[in-house]
Amino acid sequence: MKGLELARAYYEEYGRPMIEEKFPEYAGRIAVGLAGEGSECFGYDDELSRDHDFEAGFCLWITEEDGEKIGFPLFRAYGKLPGEFMGVKKERASLFGGGRKGVMEISEFYSRMIGFPGVPDGWEQWLGIPEYALAQAVNGQVFRDDLGEFSRIRRELEKGYPEDVRRKKIAARAALMAQSGQYNYARCRKRGEYGAAALAAAEFAKAGISMVFLLNNRYTPYYKWMLRGMGELPILGELRPSMERFLAEKKDCGRQIEEICGAVVRELRRQGLTQGDWEYLEPHALSVTETIRDGELRNLHLMEG
Repeated sequence: MKGLELARAYYEEYGRPMIEEKFPEYAGRIAVGLAGEGSECFGYDDELSRDHDFEAGFCLWITEEDGEKIGFPLFRAYGKLPGEFMGVKKERASLFGGGRKGVMEISEFYSRMIGFPGVPDGWEQWLGIPEYALAQAVNGQVFRDDLGEFSRIRRELEKGYPEDVRRKKIAARAALMAQSGQYNYARCRKRGEYGAAALAAAEFAKAGISMVFLLNNRYTPYYKWMLRGMGELPILGELRPSMERFLAEKKDCGRQIEEICGAVVRELRRQGLTQGDWEYLEPHALSVTETIRDGELRNLHLMEG
């Protein structure tokens, strides 16, 4: 059983009855689900995942106001739920936070994930949040949220980056793909610096995968789930096998780099982000930058984002 299924089953078996029996007046105000750090929140967990940080449990998200009234009693009630469910032990809850499951205020959850208690305000805030952090903030599932406050913030984040920020990041990724893959990779190999070429390949791959997520208006997850997540995307997700072969091959992969870049250029043109037909990605980075409306954001260094 996957972690998300385990969390929902544990909630239905013990969590829901506990809330309805001990906190009936707040049953419609407590959001329940599982989201945040961990492969199970992305649905990527397997048998190997169970060797660490795999526990039964779920999240209970409450407002700050409700936290003042029932936070500690709810924490204690959650702590008294069975310590093992379907053969999986429950995470030991801490009153001082830090756990991935249990009771937490809505603002606390989002502050831990993205550094802000709610939806970021302005491009400066959006640009400063790591992509993997935003991915963690909107993964998983919400089992119940009658009040809707937790889901309100979640839905806004799920919309993706503000368009100007998305374009700035796309431009930065295009510039880095050009520099690391189309330029430095081949030069390193010609010099016989194969370690440096491997590093250039890794930089190209990370930028390329992030580019694909941005073209889907989605957030790139933590590096070990990048390729898996990329393969699930509707736009250019089919590039995953090429990207994996490119990373694993020791031979010259210059042709694969150009094929990946060509696919990206075609999608940039399809989305109206560039009009040029250059094979090299750097001019496209400049072209995308010119479409950014906010002058201050447009004038940041090309690689920033």
